[in-house]
Amino acid sequence: MSTNLFACFLLEMTTPNKTPPGADPKQLERTGTVREIGSQAVWSLSSCKPGFGVDQLRDDNLETYWQSDGSQPHLVNIQFRRKTTVKTLCIYADYKSDESYTPSKISVRVGNNFHNLQEIRQLELVEPSGWIHVPLTDPHKKPIRTFMIQIAVLANHQNGRDTHMRQIKVYTPVEESSIGKFPRCTTIDFMMYRSIRMHVVAVYAVNLV
Repeated sequence: MSTNLFACFLLEMTTPNKTPPGADPKQLERTGTVREIGSQAVWSLSSCKPGFGVDQLRDDNLETYWQSDGSQPHLVNIQFRRKTTVKTLCIYADYKSDESYTPSKISVRVGNNFHNLQEIRQLELVEPSGWIHVPLTDPHKKPIRTFMIQIAVLANHQNGRDTHMRQIKVYTPVEESSIGKFPRCTTIDFMMYRSIRMHVVAVYAVNLV
């Protein structure tokens, strides 16, 4: 093996794989199994450059972004008015556009308030370009219930100081929504309901005659 080939081989062995992009969250919404609930929360940031704050983080535009303006860690705080079931966080990052502003290490914490937050996930990101799906589950693999979520950017690529995040979405299972759980009708259930309905309609028609 030549020296150059061997060097390339070693580089491939030591270079971590890039973080693969996840599916567009809108595909999750179309399945009907989750619902985006970020609008139900109060959002705050540890810092931001003017014009690059919460509004840009939540505007459904991948061309805009939150830019921090302070020392690390950079924090996104998501606070609900009541204890809420959360299944997944979706974060959009774009290394191709943001380079040293792109997060490389993220911590996700949950709790009742700022004073009792506990880390439940820590992610190492390598040049991410796309959606990052972060499952939020307890030890039994069930969605968590929490009053607050905090996303902490602990480090950026190339030792960058400030960070960019382009979008964050928060999803709850549909069956845990405020609408309540609805039973799924089997074919037998549906046929029984249809028979009862037809009978009621027939009786009503006879009474009219």
